[in-house]
Amino acid sequence: MSAYELRRVAITILYVAGVIWGLLRTDARPVERVVLSLLWPLGPLAFLVTLAILVAASVIAYPLVMVPAVVVLAALWWALV
Repeated sequence: MSAYELRRVAITILYVAGVIWGLLRTDARPVERVVLSLLWPLGPLAFLVTLAILVAASVIAYPLVMVPAVVVLAALWWALV
């Protein structure tokens, strides 16, 4: 099994575990349980979007934040590319 397949299986297991947990532990009506359990991975994505918006607003509101933010973004870009 390749590393890609192993990661895909691990992510699938994590997703299915989250769905089962959401179906069993959520105190909502059955329709809402299914919707919440299927959409649970969007929570971390929403968190990252919120952080990105807050960083963008702080760069505009506080110019002294812009230089370190640009340096960090440039370092991340360089590390990822």
